[in-house]
Amino acid sequence: MIFSIHCIDRTDATGVRAGTRPAHVDYLKSLGTTLVLAGPFLADDGATPTGSFLLVEAADKAAAETIAANDPYAKAGLFASVSVQAYKIVFHNPPVA
Repeated sequence: MIFSIHCIDRTDATGVRAGTRPAHVDYLKSLGTTLVLAGPFLADDGATPTGSFLLVEAADKAAAETIAANDPYAKAGLFASVSVQAYKIVFHNPPVA
């Protein structure tokens, strides 16, 4: 199954995202084909990250929640909230370059 992981940053977590980004990127790479896609939510300025969105393939919701909990961003306390929900891909265009 595919699951969305929707994370919203804490407003008082200044520097946490930048400080843990290398470990976060390494973690995402370690997921291999389990990771369908990932990227940050951005503020209206189009540059400031405000959260994260991931699509992952997992056996069940508990497995997807474990993936979310093991993210270095989550372990560092970056997120104010994390939501994991089953997701169905209906339309798929070629990847963005």
